Amino acid sequence: MPTVTDSELKEIKDLMTSGFKEINSEITGIKIGIEKLSGQITTLDERVSGLDKRLDILEGRVNGLTGWLIGILFALVGGLLGLLGKIAFFPSA
Repeated sequence: MPTVTDSELKEIKDLMTSGFKEINSEITGIKIGIEKLSGQITTLDERVSGLDKRLDILEGRVNGLTGWLIGILFALVGGLLGLLGKIAFFPSA
């Protein structure tokens, strides 16, 4: 069985150390990426919150306009039915 020399052990140690340094730098890069994503998610949450407020305002306006529209339609239909009733039941007057 061949014996392991000190230089071979040093080479193995150097390989392992360099590998750990590469892995550590990759992990650091991943941590930085996660921090950037966290900041972007916070910004996105603020934008969505602003959109919610705007949608609530628009919903209120649409509800108000819908009430007016229904009222105008009832008035027009009622007027047309009244006119039709007058023509149908009182043609000579």
